[in-house]
Amino acid sequence: MTTTARASGEPMVIGGTAVPLGESRSIDLPVSRLVTHTEMTMPVRVVRGAREGPSLFVCAAVHGDEICGVEIIRRLLSHKALTELTGTIIAVPVVNVFGFIAHSRYLPDRRDLNRMFPGSERGSLAARLAHLFMSEVVANATHGIDIHTGALHRANLPHVRVRSQTAETWKLAEVFGVPLVLQSDLRDGSLREAVAQMGKPVLMFEAGEALRFDEWAIKAGLSGVLNVMVHLGMIGPEHASRTLDRPPVYAESSTWVRAQESGIVHSECVLGATVQKGERLATVGDPFGENEIDVVAPCDGIVVGRSNIPLVYEGDALFHIARVTPTADIEQSLAAFQSAIGAPDRFDPEDGPPSEM
Repeated sequence: MTTTARASGEPMVIGGTAVPLGESRSIDLPVSRLVTHTEMTMPVRVVRGAREGPSLFVCAAVHGDEICGVEIIRRLLSHKALTELTGTIIAVPVVNVFGFIAHSRYLPDRRDLNRMFPGSERGSLAARLAHLFMSEVVANATHGIDIHTGALHRANLPHVRVRSQTAETWKLAEVFGVPLVLQSDLRDGSLREAVAQMGKPVLMFEAGEALRFDEWAIKAGLSGVLNVMVHLGMIGPEHASRTLDRPPVYAESSTWVRAQESGIVHSECVLGATVQKGERLATVGDPFGENEIDVVAPCDGIVVGRSNIPLVYEGDALFHIARVTPTADIEQSLAAFQSAIGAPDRFDPEDGPPSEM
């Protein structure tokens, strides 16, 4: 297991604040000042159990408009399991604080923070923010979970992305408890790449849509984080969420299906649908209802992402398909997961939560 350089029993120091075993602190890491001279800080909550153990960072809003993870972390911090915690939780609900308050994926200079890690103390604003997170948060952690959603007007099926040959990372992906694990290449400058290069196991959880609280994605994310904590021995097994009755499906790659013409989309496919090569997923036509063309699946697989906006230009991404061979087992696994978290059929974004919610 990866460990930090801190000696056993010593306080964890983040942003100059020492947090002893058995205590918690809210820490504001200074980032920069706004042009109004108002100080901007990154909020961090450190919760330490009475006993030494793994140190898990859980972060969200690296892309400032991906807000589902903010709610996942809020619920995690109020969960009763933390009253008997072993080890440490380092919770960072909003990493890209500038993008978050502006409802934007990006920083004020239009840089994507998730292409700037590990950052630089003397670089751009994005590079400095990345460096701050790495030096104060990741340096104190043994494991990490980075929470994301789909981009604006795109929804993602709950799934975990990994690219690692270490048995520990694969095990964390399995115990997270979502029906699909997607092998995804490490992007240059991503947080996942920077953490992996330090030899620390890290998962990326994807679910939901930017600028939306998706209750199903939130439930899936919270149960997954708790499952990982149970596996690491940080909390008791009674807090594990039994969302799967079989191992997750593994996809070695994925592909985007793009619009071949501009127009109005009529989708025939929902998140979680298993599709076969050549199957029609949608049609794209003009406002007169003429000149419609079919959008077909280029391969067998599972729809893990889809656009929710019906107006597209040629080349726009419509569906994200993880390459797997559809089987009855996949259908059953998805159905069991949906039932366990109370999801609507196939995660259709047009379906709302049950009336009693």
